[in-house]
Amino acid sequence: MQVAVVAVFFGIMVVAFALVISIYNGLITLRNRVKNGWSQIDVQLKRRYNLIPNLVETAKGYMKHERETLEKVVQARQQAVNISGSGNVAEQAKAENFLSQTLRSLFAVSERYPDLKANQNMLQLQEELTSTENKIAFARQYYNDEVMRYNTKIERFPDTVIAGMFNFTKAEFFEIEDAAQREAPQVKF
Repeated sequence: MQVAVVAVFFGIMVVAFALVISIYNGLITLRNRVKNGWSQIDVQLKRRYNLIPNLVETAKGYMKHERETLEKVVQARQQAVNISGSGNVAEQAKAENFLSQTLRSLFAVSERYPDLKANQNMLQLQEELTSTENKIAFARQYYNDEVMRYNTKIERFPDTVIAGMFNFTKAEFFEIEDAAQREAPQVKF
């Protein structure tokens, strides 16, 4: 009888240990997916940072009167580069959103310069930047999806117990803070 009790107790302990290992491994997997999602965003942001100086230099020759717009783009890029890699998702999102806003204003200004609009270099850079923006949007979506999965797992029972024991903390979403940026830009001719 005592042997049966010990065997049942041992069996319960083995199952409980296996459950803890399974939950822990699931949390590690999701945390790594969140990190991977962030690194995908980072790769595309660096690509955008590299394209912007070329775009600004191409536009400079045509847009001598729009110095303020060009300076804002350069300043926003530098601010985003400085924050990049800090690990602070909220600050990075804020800087990236400001950079996107200044790029939109640069493209709007460039519409007033027909020679610039027709310049092959400018067209190619705009196309590359647009493609990069699309990749950034996709990477943000992937990252936010993984953050949602990870945060949900941390909050579910019994996962929350294991997450608390091993100091798993919630991840931040990459969000747009300025409500005006959520609206589609209006182009007027």
